[in-house]
Amino acid sequence: MAMRPLGGGRGGRRRYQPLHEINVTPFVDVMLVLLIVFMVTAPLLTVGVPVDLPKTEAAQMTDQVEPVVVSVTAEGSIFIQETEVTRDELVPRLTAVTEAKRDTRVFVRGDRALVYGDVMAVMGMISAAGFDKVALLAVLPRPKSDR
Repeated sequence: MAMRPLGGGRGGRRRYQPLHEINVTPFVDVMLVLLIVFMVTAPLLTVGVPVDLPKTEAAQMTDQVEPVVVSVTAEGSIFIQETEVTRDELVPRLTAVTEAKRDTRVFVRGDRALVYGDVMAVMGMISAAGFDKVALLAVLPRPKSDR
C-alpha cells in the first residue's frame, strides 16, 4: 500500500493543515508583565499622610470593605484620606465622604508624638456625629527575630 503526500502528488502542492494546539506563550507574557506592573504599583497605593503610629500587640483586622481614614499629624493637622480639613470641617466633610452612611468604618491614625487627649478629641467628634464604627490604627511590632 503506497502513501501520497497530503496535497495529492501531481503539482507538488501540499494542503494547509491547521494546528490543533493553542499557543499560550503570548498569554503568559502578558500575564507576567501585568504581574510585575501590579507588584510595583501596589505599595504606592497606601495613604499618603506621614504619621508615626504607635506599636501594639493586637491582631490585624481582616475587613473587606475599605474604611475612611482620618489622620492626625504631629502638628495637629487633620486629614480625611489625603485631604486636609479643619476641626470645624471634619464632621461635615466626613458625612459627605461617607454619603451619610453612619455605619461606615472610620479609622483614626494619630501620630505617636501627639497628646492622647488630642486624638481622643477627634475620635469624640466623629462618634458624636453618629459614626459607631470608629477605631484607632497602630503598627504591629516586628517579631524579635527581625530586629
